[in-house]
Amino acid sequence: MAAGSCLLLLLLPSLVTASHSPPGCKIRITSKGLDLVKQEGLRFVEQELQNITVSDLHGNEGQFQYNISQVKVTDLQLAFSDLNFQPQQHLVFNINNASISLRFRRQLLYWFFYDIGSINASADGVYIYTVLQLAKDEAGRLKISNMSCNASIARMHAGFSGTLRKVYEFLSTFIITGMRFLLSQQICPSLEHASLVLLNSLLDTVPVRNYVDEHIGIDYSLLRDPSISTDTLDLDFKGMFFPRVREDQELENHAVEPVIKETERMVYVAFSEYFFDSAMHSYFQAGVLTIELQGEKVPKDLEVLLRATFFGTIFMLSPSVDAPLRLVLQVSAPPRCIIKPSGTSVSVSAFLNISLVPPDRPPVQLSSMAMETKLSAKVFLQGKALRVQLDLRRFRIYSKQSTLESLALFSLQTPLKTLLQLTIMPIINERTKKGVQIPLPEGMDFTREVVTNHAGFLTVGADLHFSKGLREVIEKYRPVPTAATYSSSRPAEPSLDPSSL
Repeated sequence: MAAGSCLLLLLLPSLVTASHSPPGCKIRITSKGLDLVKQEGLRFVEQELQNITVSDLHGNEGQFQYNISQVKVTDLQLAFSDLNFQPQQHLVFNINNASISLRFRRQLLYWFFYDIGSINASADGVYIYTVLQLAKDEAGRLKISNMSCNASIARMHAGFSGTLRKVYEFLSTFIITGMRFLLSQQICPSLEHASLVLLNSLLDTVPVRNYVDEHIGIDYSLLRDPSISTDTLDLDFKGMFFPRVREDQELENHAVEPVIKETERMVYVAFSEYFFDSAMHSYFQAGVLTIELQGEKVPKDLEVLLRATFFGTIFMLSPSVDAPLRLVLQVSAPPRCIIKPSGTSVSVSAFLNISLVPPDRPPVQLSSMAMETKLSAKVFLQGKALRVQLDLRRFRIYSKQSTLESLALFSLQTPLKTLLQLTIMPIINERTKKGVQIPLPEGMDFTREVVTNHAGFLTVGADLHFSKGLREVIEKYRPVPTAATYSSSRPAEPSLDPSSL
């Protein structure tokens, strides 16, 4: 028993570490970002409340029979509203002292008198308190998992007109009380549908696991439920690239966990070295980190130098062999990203094989040299795409076969560096030009981006901008209701026949 307890104590640190995998990508939304979301969300709530469907109200008092139907919201005034973070996983949406203007159809039968017309009403002192619980679903996507709502109407009044105005005023207590009850009962179901169905359809537009290009994909699944403080909402994403030829491949994360301390901007996105390393590792696994130049694609000055006599001295080959040159640059190990406060760099080890390719004859290898390069990387955002611009900083070639060959290759140092800068780097940067999308919902983009380097990770601080309204995106992805659902929820048309009252 004691041995088992000791073993459990020894395993406990590793179990805790396993349950808290460091994220490759982290997003923080601040209170300033929440204010922007509130403005757009308030417009969405207004539109949803305007579509409230209120059931018909009918009844009788003595000889009076009445029917209230076709209730429509004509105007909303949501002057006092707020959206706040609530630890640990909640957002609180709060509306105070709002007003809702209504218009509905009236029908009244009193003995042999029948009256029909419309009534304008107003609900004042409307109070709505909604708590949204955020969580990670099974697919690793952020979702609104639960909602609690409380709504009330402080007072309601209606303006009556027409032949039987006095009668309506007599019945106003019954009518207004009933309408107040029915309206208050419809507010929360409408907001619940808006949150759990419509807003979740918006969150479905956030990329979780998708392809970047024909070679690699990226996994943006959440590692855990969001962490919410009074001022921030933090999301930890896996942030791991994978080769499409082996989509189930996992690359263990040993990088420093990003730590975001800033709150001045609306949103912060942090990327660890693991994020970039997994991308380069995936390209390496996909076998695409190879570039071949042959014939006319080899720069003329470099070709002349490669055909110089020192090749003949070393390899006992005649430099006058009239055959095209072929240069094959192949990365020998997955490149590594290094992020420091001073900047971001990428270390690459590769082999450069130089051959003559005579027509209808086997290639003749002239040299196989090792290369070590260090690239500086400029990371920036454009829209929602994270892009990287690479530039050659340091370059070294050497031979693993002999010191003599390494000395002979020294004269190739400058021309090969020029080759990389003018020929190879544009090819690489063209591949990274498209970038990779940051996990934000459709219609939301970054503006005023600022990149800051730290030890082991970098952060991008930005403000948010809605390029599309919530309504526009939601309508695009709105779930199509079934015929049964539509027919059961559609209010019945009121009858104009007094005998039906």
